[in-house]
Amino acid sequence: MPCHRGKAVLAQKEARVTPRGFTLLELLAVISIIGILASIIVPPSIAAKNDAYTVRAKTELKEISDALELYADDNNGNYPADADRGLPPGIEKYLGPGNWPAAPWPGSVYDWDSWAPSDLSYPPYAQIYQISIRFCPLNEPTQCQFPDEPWAQNFDYYSSVYYCVQGPCRSHSSQPVDHPGYCVNC
Repeated sequence: MPCHRGKAVLAQKEARVTPRGFTLLELLAVISIIGILASIIVPPSIAAKNDAYTVRAKTELKEISDALELYADDNNGNYPADADRGLPPGIEKYLGPGNWPAAPWPGSVYDWDSWAPSDLSYPPYAQIYQISIRFCPLNEPTQCQFPDEPWAQNFDYYSSVYYCVQGPCRSHSSQPVDHPGYCVNC
């Protein structure tokens, strides 16, 4: 009997052999597979994120435009006065819940533009009502954060994404109609 017990102990010792770690080759293979998968997954997710910003911008610009139309209906057809890097006071009751005036892209803000013909530096000279998305803090042209989109390649301090409510809309009152910008409803 004692002899069988010794064989059982020896079998248990052999079964408890410590596992060896991964070889360098195995680790490199796993890292390269993860790198390949990441290179396949990351670019589409960045594109989807950029597309989501654009869709959100179009939706919110339309919502703000509708709110401004309701405001004008309640104020004898008059739109509110111009606002610098913000939405005009008084339209809050017409807007749904949200973080106004934060716009979709990081660092961007909504800007209500109500420009008289005398405010424009280039023709055509006519009253303009539009909602813009600005990417630069006021009077800080070196702090701009433009979208990573093909339509924003030539953007500068005066460029914007805008929704035209009425008139010959443009990126900025001091720029011509063809200055780089992106009109979402023109």
